[in-house]
Amino acid sequence: MILLRHGQSEFNLLFTATRKDPGIPDPKLTQLGHEQADSAASALANEGIRRIICSPYTRALQTAAPVARALGLPVFVNPVVRERYAFSCDIGSPRMDLALAWPDLDFAVIPEIWWPTIEEPEAGIIDRASLFRAEMSALPDWSDTLVVSHWGFILSMTGKSVMNGQWMRCDPTASAPTEIVWRP
Repeated sequence: MILLRHGQSEFNLLFTATRKDPGIPDPKLTQLGHEQADSAASALANEGIRRIICSPYTRALQTAAPVARALGLPVFVNPVVRERYAFSCDIGSPRMDLALAWPDLDFAVIPEIWWPTIEEPEAGIIDRASLFRAEMSALPDWSDTLVVSHWGFILSMTGKSVMNGQWMRCDPTASAPTEIVWRP
């Protein structure tokens, strides 16, 4: 499968500049983030993708949209692939708001408030990645899947850090990373 980190968000832009949480819940993509999403759609056009799974955060949904349009595929929303809750950007939007903003997507599988209310321990996201790895490896066509997710989830799946808009392949049948470095 392919793991794609969302494009640059308003939070990423300000946090990178100041190293302080700018207090932006569920941020949208910046102009650069939209360009990164469009570039990902072009780069992934011939990768044989037949399924798109996406985190419910707005920045991930905005990143998945041009890929889904280019490939003519639906987007399946799955909160298991969300970011680790540790900053203001990890406060999501309620299901009702998401359904209004994205009327073509099905949010019925997620609760109204789908993100944690307190900081998620590192073990929590590692456990979610392990669950997702097991679910994907049980599918015969896992290699046809694009997962639009976040830095922490991708790190938990692969042990590797990726930049905004960057993608990488991941074999869910392979062993999970033995070491994850959260703060280099």
